[in-house]
Amino acid sequence: MDLFDLLGLMLLAAIGWLWLDSLKARETAVAAAKAACNSEHLLLLDDTVAIRRIGLGRDGDGAMRIRRTYDFEYSDTGNDRSPGSLAMLGSRVLVIKLGLPETPEGNVVRGPWH
Repeated sequence: MDLFDLLGLMLLAAIGWLWLDSLKARETAVAAAKAACNSEHLLLLDDTVAIRRIGLGRDGDGAMRIRRTYDFEYSDTGNDRSPGSLAMLGSRVLVIKLGLPETPEGNVVRGPWH
């Protein structure tokens, strides 16, 4: 086996690891989006998230991690769609944005279902 074959094998292994890690991160993102929607009495539409961006970022310890941003849609009644997003660093969820309107006092406006 020459150097070219070895590099090709290492590249293939790295792609396989990234694919498996991305599947695990996506499962975590779906669970986090469902939990966020459930806590606000919203419906996560299509029960899925879609990757918008993937890159690198550093965690609190300075270690390099994969940073992923996902988009999803939710509904308050089932008749409309509103956009949401979720950011992850490694396997940790950093922030979930639902885009709910806020009142002047800083409280989230909720519909009549509360």
